[in-house]
Amino acid sequence: MADRPNIVLIMTDEMRGDCIGFAGHPDVKTPYLDTLASQGVYFPHAYSSCPTCVPARAILHTGLSQRHTGKVGYQDGVDWNYGCTMAGELAKAGYYTQCVGKMHVHPLRNYLGFHNVELHDGYLHEYRFAGVDHYGNQTYADDYFYWLKEQLGASADVTDSGMDCNGWTARPWPYEEKYHPTNWVASRSIDFLRRRDPRQPFFLMASFVRPHAPYDAPQWYFDLYKDKDLRPPFRGDWDDQEFLRQKGRTFNNCTGPLDPELIRQQQIGYYACITHVDHQIGRLLMALTEHRLMDNTVILFTSDHGEMLSDHGWDRKSLPYEGSARIPMLIWGPEKYVGPGGRVDESLVELRDVMPTCLDLAGAPIPAHLDGQSMLHGVDRQWLHGEHTFWVNNASSQFIVTTRDKFIWFSQRNEEQYFDLERDPHETHNAIHDPEYQDRIAELRHLLAQALKDSEEGYSDGEHLIPGRTPVDCLSNVRDRNCPENF
Repeated sequence: MADRPNIVLIMTDEMRGDCIGFAGHPDVKTPYLDTLASQGVYFPHAYSSCPTCVPARAILHTGLSQRHTGKVGYQDGVDWNYGCTMAGELAKAGYYTQCVGKMHVHPLRNYLGFHNVELHDGYLHEYRFAGVDHYGNQTYADDYFYWLKEQLGASADVTDSGMDCNGWTARPWPYEEKYHPTNWVASRSIDFLRRRDPRQPFFLMASFVRPHAPYDAPQWYFDLYKDKDLRPPFRGDWDDQEFLRQKGRTFNNCTGPLDPELIRQQQIGYYACITHVDHQIGRLLMALTEHRLMDNTVILFTSDHGEMLSDHGWDRKSLPYEGSARIPMLIWGPEKYVGPGGRVDESLVELRDVMPTCLDLAGAPIPAHLDGQSMLHGVDRQWLHGEHTFWVNNASSQFIVTTRDKFIWFSQRNEEQYFDLERDPHETHNAIHDPEYQDRIAELRHLLAQALKDSEEGYSDGEHLIPGRTPVDCLSNVRDRNCPENF
């Protein structure tokens, strides 16, 4: 195919779908992402069907649903033996493929089809524990950590701020801004533009760890938000206040903080990290302009999952609610590649759609076994099945989401929720018992039973949901280390 565009996939970690100025957020400032969204194609109904890092990224890189990747929860240390990947297929199509930043695969230096990876996964406990093999230890295998110690000494680390990688505490970055991992990803991505072969189209994945905790943006970004009157977290008639009172004093926890001032500090830190990432994206856009690449480059932007940010008393991700499961998604590029700009596409899209979209842009064959669809021509999806195992409160969840509503089933305790997202976009009222919705709830419940019909956990017989089954993080097709190439 002549005149194939370069493809730049910009990805953040743990960024809520509503945390873009273009999406109408009253507080967070994202001028560069707003530019891409306003000039490109914006997807307001984008979701992560298994919303934590490992299973979400498996979906992204394979174009498969979570049931077909075999990763239906979070588990480190399981080999990624997928034979058909986004980078691998683009490489077959003649693209040079480069990733800078987060992969979160196993083993750490698994390239997953990329020609080259400059790795920074953020702080991963599994790969820093005492006794981890030297070549699998982050302090050696992670390129950013290796570089940081070269720059600042052997003891330098992202933990020097005292902030935890899964906690809700926040404070500014203690070193010069140029040493921050967000700047590193932008700088190494820009350097790739210098080093690339100009005769070959490229696929560049710039994969930022922030706004995932630790909330440690440079001081300037904290100052941007510290005096603002920030929108408080959303609350609902179904919130578990007693659970929040039990857990809300633990810094690394599935709930947000109990103290309102600590909630505010988390919001400030989270929004600061988002604007910091946005400005570094601005650096990358300026570099693409200087290299005269904007006329033949398509940019996709998304995140692996969201962040509850104390909505309904919850923190972090893995839950089926909008703060956790809804993600940003946009495509920007010249009209000859992506069609007219300035559009809002109401399709229901998911991370599995990124791979076929990139292959479509490249003029490459889209493998028939993929579950995703190209977003270039409108995705034909009426509903989406999502799920995640959850380690606390017997809350392993399954959900069906559409562009207008959502049905949730907590499988172990057989609890259901229903939200009318058109009337109640912030999920403040659980309408599961409201008479006006009973037919619709029955319809969505039946869709979920059908989606889970052949689940190895035994969640459904195809007609009825079966509670009390034991969840697993990895299905048998991924627990087998010798996976077939195209499952």
